Amino acid sequence: MVYNNIPHQLARPPCDSANLAYSGAGNPTENAMTEEKRQSPEQALRDYERVGDAIRYLEDNIREQPTLSDVAAAVNMSEFHFQRLFRRWAGITPKRFLQYLTVGYAKEALDESRSVLDTAFEIGLSGPGRLHDLFVSCEAMTPGEYKEMGAGLIISYGFHSTCFGECLIFLTERGICGLAFVESNRDAALRNLGAQWSLATLRHEPGATAPYAEQIFGDGFAPGPALRLVLKGTNFQVRVWEALMRIPPGHVTTYQALGTYLGKPTASRAIGSAVGRNSISYLVPCHRVIHKSGLVTGYRWGHVRKRALLGWEAARHTEGVQTAA
Repeated sequence: MVYNNIPHQLARPPCDSANLAYSGAGNPTENAMTEEKRQSPEQALRDYERVGDAIRYLEDNIREQPTLSDVAAAVNMSEFHFQRLFRRWAGITPKRFLQYLTVGYAKEALDESRSVLDTAFEIGLSGPGRLHDLFVSCEAMTPGEYKEMGAGLIISYGFHSTCFGECLIFLTERGICGLAFVESNRDAALRNLGAQWSLATLRHEPGATAPYAEQIFGDGFAPGPALRLVLKGTNFQVRVWEALMRIPPGHVTTYQALGTYLGKPTASRAIGSAVGRNSISYLVPCHRVIHKSGLVTGYRWGHVRKRALLGWEAARHTEGVQTAA
């Protein structure tokens, strides 16, 4: 078995209302925490569904360049409540949030991220240097275990409401071996995530997985003991997934750049395939890899969710930087 301590930071989820108010005069979210004291996972899920609907509407009507009131009406909300929704979920106004979804911003983010990732990979691939606050401990399954398809393994699973939609967590005694977002229905999510563990025994035990959902997405998230991940893949896939965990929140990279960092500059197609095979979403942030043109495509759990994740992380990163300046 191979163990690696990956220095990796999760941006605080919007379920934590403390994130909704930044310091600094003139910040549009200054009063958000007093407006929304505590956001339950269920409320966060409902908010995300509205945000997803808004993103879909914008994609479908981009040529018409809809106004903010148009988008609000499309999701059956008044403009006032639409503003409150985004301040509660993203911590910023919808107009500001939507700026982070443009191709122009994505290209700027690629340029900005380059030097940050150069440092992250130089530190990460040469030693155990601490670059971020949270460590995720990764354990790669042995080739023998990989071939056994989970034979003799007991996996607890549970569905939980989160800030980015409903999620499904797979948990073994060794750690988290799967984290997926529910796209169509629970049965499909369970079937898809369980495919690589076809000989394992699956037990519906949401009580066992709930503390992990709370640690990852819930109120009061704080650096603590490392989250243990169990990675099931080829040696190359595991290297790619470990590399993904070097990408900080608010930053993005391309398949080509990821290949260069791994010493495989011409392996973009293989890199893309490995990224697409990732079965531990968010913790292994495959959503932070985009096309070199700036287009956001190719996400196992839906491109709308990928855009929502990237927009939310970009807002947290950029607004935080501007406030600290």
